[in-house]
Amino acid sequence: MLKFFRGVLATIVGLIIFSLLALIVGSVILGVIASGDDKVEVSDNSVLHLQLNKPVVERESDIPLSASDLVPGADGGVHGLMDILRVVKHAKDDNKIKGIYLDAQFVNAGFASLKEIRDALKDFKSGGKWVVAYNEIFTEKDYYLASVADEIYLNPVGALELNGLVSEVVFLKGALDKLGIEPQVFRVGEFKSAVEPLIRTSMSEASREQTNAFLNNIYNVFLEDVAVSRNLDRNELERISDEMLVRKPEDAVRLKVVDKLAYFDEVLAGMRTKLGLEDEEDKINFIKYGKYKKSFEDGNTSSNRIAVIVASGDIISGEGDHQTIGSDTFAKEIRDARKNDRVKAIVLRINSPGGSALASDVIWREVVLAAAEKPIIASMSDVAASGGYYIAMGCDTIVAQPNTITGSIGIFGVILNLQNLLNDKLGITTDVVETGELSNIFKVTAPLNSFEKSIVQNALEEGYEIFTRKAAEGRNMPVEKLREVASGRVWSGIEARDRGLVDVLGSFDDAVRIAASKAQLEEGDYRLRFYPEQKGFLEELLNKFSGNAEAKAMELQFGDLYPYVKQLRELKKYSGIQARMPFDINIE
Repeated sequence: MLKFFRGVLATIVGLIIFSLLALIVGSVILGVIASGDDKVEVSDNSVLHLQLNKPVVERESDIPLSASDLVPGADGGVHGLMDILRVVKHAKDDNKIKGIYLDAQFVNAGFASLKEIRDALKDFKSGGKWVVAYNEIFTEKDYYLASVADEIYLNPVGALELNGLVSEVVFLKGALDKLGIEPQVFRVGEFKSAVEPLIRTSMSEASREQTNAFLNNIYNVFLEDVAVSRNLDRNELERISDEMLVRKPEDAVRLKVVDKLAYFDEVLAGMRTKLGLEDEEDKINFIKYGKYKKSFEDGNTSSNRIAVIVASGDIISGEGDHQTIGSDTFAKEIRDARKNDRVKAIVLRINSPGGSALASDVIWREVVLAAAEKPIIASMSDVAASGGYYIAMGCDTIVAQPNTITGSIGIFGVILNLQNLLNDKLGITTDVVETGELSNIFKVTAPLNSFEKSIVQNALEEGYEIFTRKAAEGRNMPVEKLREVASGRVWSGIEARDRGLVDVLGSFDDAVRIAASKAQLEEGDYRLRFYPEQKGFLEELLNKFSGNAEAKAMELQFGDLYPYVKQLRELKKYSGIQARMPFDINIE
């Protein structure tokens, strides 16, 4: 009877969801047909409105703009870093674009991504054009990006945060204890702190040491970049930040952190002056980022290609999806690029904290095979650590930003013992019949005995030996020296370069230039092709809609507790041996 009612309920829910999706998809298709493919025209004397009000990821989806009007977030709800860089680069040489209005409040991006955008804006200015930034509130990330602008405006009653960086780790041990869940943890490496949130209530000394080191390196990049752009003494800027001397808007102007306090209408007046518009009623020809990127196409017709394979998300076995790096999918992409004669070089763009050690090794193998036939360059984004480093280490050259988070060469495994939860909390018991002594070694209904634990630990140690040996081979250094910088320790890009884990500090464009040079391609004699190919409009829309609906439902149900519940749900990813960096390094 219970199965009957459950089946009826599932059918009703399915019909409702299907009906809603059909209505939405039909409306979107009609909107796309109605909107047509009209080319966007850019007016003379225009200003590019670069509004970064969505999370910045590596790539955007190709869902038409009309979809976003019907399903919030259906256009991906994101800005693609590759698209932003392409737009700013094109605007530099577009005579119709006179300047950029940078509208980036509560920008959601990693510091390496922000540096990529910041450097692109700096290059835009080198062409004799201007950038103006205005916010009512500047977070630290907002300000890092805005500091490259010719003029920074702050609302007279707004706020600017300039008080240093912080990285906070959420520990789950107390919650697991209350639930009666015992994490049985196996790891290799003193610094492999990914498991600490499961077994501790605070950072270990080793974890604190590595976090302090890479956080201060990222902070130093922040200070040096801002000081140069604002023509401030770097040590004075550090004092302003450390003592939080900007406590009200007037302080920001007095300390030369911003240029002016102004309301938006005054910012517009300033831009009119730059554009030579004398009448305050003259309308500024703003063109939004989303429209501007549709106003031009890559006119390069070269048959030579550099394949850019964008690997973003957790590394898992199988095909994966738009948020994960599936080993089958990415192994095939690298293999296809290797076998394609038109592809002269490969750039493997990585933004990943790692994941399955096995899946990472599957991808690594194809990287090594490709490197034997053509140049393959790793370009590290915000994070390329643990499994993210694993898939990079076979490349010819590894390029990272100075504030990239990388390294974390180590592995771990977790087997949850749910016996207390099942027996004591829920009153559920189990019994088994086994054909062998170890038939049920990976059970979750009882703790492992010492012999079973030794088997799992030995497997991890063997995995660590493979990881470090292959890393040493890829970096052309003795394995003993490699292990001195391994042990699961996380490094900044600067630290990694100094220790031989990274070759070059630079951007995505730098990685492309290195790939072209190694393939003996002249500038303009190649074009970039991005992989994996993006999914069709309908499939992508359904994926985005269902994913957003689930996340929103959880957020509404748990409110402020949602981030912690989400982290508990993440535990299911930790099956098998993991090459993964500490839980979530969130820097603010």
